[in-house]
Amino acid sequence: MLVERMRPFTSTIFTEISRLAVETGAINLGQGFPDTDGPASLLADAAANITERGVNQYPPGPGMPSLRRAVADHQRRFYGLEVDPADVVVTTGATEAIASALLGLCEPGDEVVTFEPAYDSYAASVALAGATLKPVPLHPPRFGFDDDELAAAFSDRTKVVLVNTPHNPTGTVFTRAQLVRIGELAVAHDAVIVTDEVYEHMTFDDAEHVPMATLPGLAGRTLTISSAGKTFSVTGWKVGWIHGPPELVAAPRAVKQFLTFHGGAPLQPAVANALALGDDFYFSITTDLTRKRDLLSAGLRAAGFDVLTPRGTYFVVADPRPLGFDDGVDLAGKLPGLCGVAAVPVSVFCSSAAGVAATRPLVRFAFCKRDEVLTEAAERLAGLRG
Repeated sequence: MLVERMRPFTSTIFTEISRLAVETGAINLGQGFPDTDGPASLLADAAANITERGVNQYPPGPGMPSLRRAVADHQRRFYGLEVDPADVVVTTGATEAIASALLGLCEPGDEVVTFEPAYDSYAASVALAGATLKPVPLHPPRFGFDDDELAAAFSDRTKVVLVNTPHNPTGTVFTRAQLVRIGELAVAHDAVIVTDEVYEHMTFDDAEHVPMATLPGLAGRTLTISSAGKTFSVTGWKVGWIHGPPELVAAPRAVKQFLTFHGGAPLQPAVANALALGDDFYFSITTDLTRKRDLLSAGLRAAGFDVLTPRGTYFVVADPRPLGFDDGVDLAGKLPGLCGVAAVPVSVFCSSAAGVAATRPLVRFAFCKRDEVLTEAAERLAGLRG
């Protein structure tokens, strides 16, 4: 009895691969969650809010005032963005923020431009809204987009451009020039820009995260989304936020109150305090993940993979064709049994035939794990060479 538009979304690749990992005892580098806890001060704050301060009842619908102020302070501190806390809405993770934005902005027949491969909730949220997905392919190995293909995705029905940078699953970080071009097309077609920036503090080498709301002329048409889960290694807390100009943020605010109303009362003030942690904490995110990226990448190369080095997030995409595998879906299904490591195929993040074909061989590994786990995974992967 499931409605037709949601039938392609009855399961996720993460559920399937995680099940395989449990069944085989494989190291799960498929689903992107850390295997260590976040800052001790954050955890202690949350525990005290529950057991000592009694912060256990419904929070305000738009979110705790302390967290809304902290988000605004964070945006000013890192990007020079002036955000009114009244224009911040706290959500149950970035996933709810994305869904609320699309449900609040899109009518049936509207089009949503995004970049593929794409995080799997995007297509599902577009379908929930009754809109049409217009994918723009990101081409390996650098995962850039072709300007003609980008321009062709826009039309007079384009309502939203959904931009994820740093990008999951590819690990690419859009350059300022790329974002300016996306913005130009959004302006030309009077489209709203929705940005998913949950990996904002995870960029490597010379990559720079540029929020689209900081670009000239775009703040008034941009909704910016991020969350605590990735930055503070608390993915299970599902504390996210969305902000933008009042006339735009009114849309997700209206919708989300009828999805979850709200949650995470004792977690919200803890996240507010964590957002104000010192520069050394934020610097450590980059240094630690750069080391982990390089550790796993070296192991993958030693095992015979071609590695498409990421500039952001905590995922690395690898090409197994030098090992004789040309189908990522098939390999991901076999990998736990072959060597005791789980990964996800990249092609499942694509809706177009062209996108599936371009990414067909590729698999994605998460490196947000303890060093000893990554070392063990590399040793197991070496067995693929036979």
